[in-house]
Amino acid sequence: MKVDNFSFTFLGTGTSAGVPVLTCDCEVCTSNDPRDSRLRCSVCIRFVDASGQERVVLIDTSPDLRQQALKLKLTRCDAVLFTHNHVDHTFGLDDIRMFNISMQQPIDIYAERHTLDHLHRVFQHVFEAHNNVNDSFVANLIPNELEVQNPIVLHGVTFTPIRLLHGRLPIVGFRIDVPGGPSLAYCTDVSSIPPETWPQLLELDTLVLDMLRFRHHPTHLNLDQAIEIAEQVGAKQTYFTHMTHCVGHEKTDADLPESMHLAYDGLSI
Repeated sequence: MKVDNFSFTFLGTGTSAGVPVLTCDCEVCTSNDPRDSRLRCSVCIRFVDASGQERVVLIDTSPDLRQQALKLKLTRCDAVLFTHNHVDHTFGLDDIRMFNISMQQPIDIYAERHTLDHLHRVFQHVFEAHNNVNDSFVANLIPNELEVQNPIVLHGVTFTPIRLLHGRLPIVGFRIDVPGGPSLAYCTDVSSIPPETWPQLLELDTLVLDMLRFRHHPTHLNLDQAIEIAEQVGAKQTYFTHMTHCVGHEKTDADLPESMHLAYDGLSI
């Protein structure tokens, strides 16, 4: 199935606190470089399917989703994939309802069972709308359970959930394969990659990888660890994401190996 005009856009590249960080006046938080301003992590995948219809797939719905969608002038959302159940990756889900209105149809969401259960619990007003006291304006969503290593095809693009570890929490990343086009892997909030996942990281055009900061962290990769994994994967290009406010874009990016770069909000690849 032919796919045209594929793009992968970083809606947010910051940590759960975002950058600038509240109450902080450090060099990065007060930087004039727009690449140092980072909303919470999520990405937008856009393409035109075989019928000529534009499609939009989101990975995660950060608390900044409304602002991110306005910046990108999104008018539709065909599906949402979730990596895990943390607040900075899920709390923008309520804003999806505006795409229901513009498209006049329900929207599929995809996640592992424990993340679907979390979403149901937090957004009970959405998933149990019949129990709301008032007839509320809520999102119209169709939950779909993901299983690791079982690919799904959305309008011609294949998304394969891959197992990652976020500290002790099992989460998912996604390998994305476009027919006749690029292969990417999106791996945010990673502290380690289990052995069974490495085959899914072979022959990538682009790797997007978690890189929180310079010092060690128990649930995220630091710079040295991220570079080591990127070198082992050997993708044609690697972009680091989910960065905190100790990471200044210009200097850090300049010191990276040639095939590696820091992502920034609004970057499309």
